[in-house]
Amino acid sequence: MGFRDIFKNSFLEGFYNKNVDLPAIIICLAVVGLIALYLFFAYRFLTRRTFYNKSFAISLAALAIITAAVILTIQSSIVISLGMVGALSIVRFRTAIKEPMDLVFLFWAFSVGIICGAGLYSLAVLVSLAVTAALLLLDLIPVTRAPMLLLINSSNPDGEEELLDAVRKYSKHFRVKSRSISGGMLDMVVEVRVKEERALLKEVCTLKGMQNASLLSHDGETTY
Repeated sequence: MGFRDIFKNSFLEGFYNKNVDLPAIIICLAVVGLIALYLFFAYRFLTRRTFYNKSFAISLAALAIITAAVILTIQSSIVISLGMVGALSIVRFRTAIKEPMDLVFLFWAFSVGIICGAGLYSLAVLVSLAVTAALLLLDLIPVTRAPMLLLINSSNPDGEEELLDAVRKYSKHFRVKSRSISGGMLDMVVEVRVKEERALLKEVCTLKGMQNASLLSHDGETTY
C-alpha cells in the first residue's frame, strides 16, 4: 500500500464514519427551533410594513431548521456532502428579493442553521442577539426629513409664481417636479420639505383659482 492509498483511506475514514448520535440531533434541533421561533417574532416586530407577510416569517423559521439538518447530514459523510453540493447547484430560485430587510433575515436564518448544525449554540444565540440589537440601534439613528409632494390643481394658469411664493414661505428647499396646462387648468407637482403642513395647505387654498391642493408623503428612500 503506497502513500496515496494510506492518505486516501485516512481522509475518508476521518469524514465518512463520523456518526451523529440521537441526543446530539435532538439538542441541535431543539436549540435551532427556539432560535427559529425567536426569528419568527423578530421579523414581525423589526419590519415595519403595512402588510405583514406571515408566510415569509414561517419560511424563515423553517429554513433555519432545514439548514441545521443539512449541516448535521453533511457532518456524517463527505460523500453525502459532495452529492448535496451537486444537487443544490442545480436549484434555481426565481423569486426576486425586493426588500433589503428580507435579505438580511434570509441570511440570518441560514447562518443560525449552519452555526447550530456545527454545534456552536452559544455563538448562534449571541449572533441573534447582536443582529437584533444592531437593527434596533440603527433604526433609531435620525435621518433627514423625507420630502413631500404638493399636488396642485388650479383654474388660474398664470398663478404659478404666486403659488411658488407661498411655498417659499414654508419651505426653503423645493423643486417643481412637473407642470401642465390643459383646458385652462394648471396642474403642478412640487417637491417640498415642510414642517408646517397644515399652514402651507391653508395658504395655498386661498390663492386665486385654486381648485384642489394636497400633500402626499412616502416611505421610500430619501435623497440627501
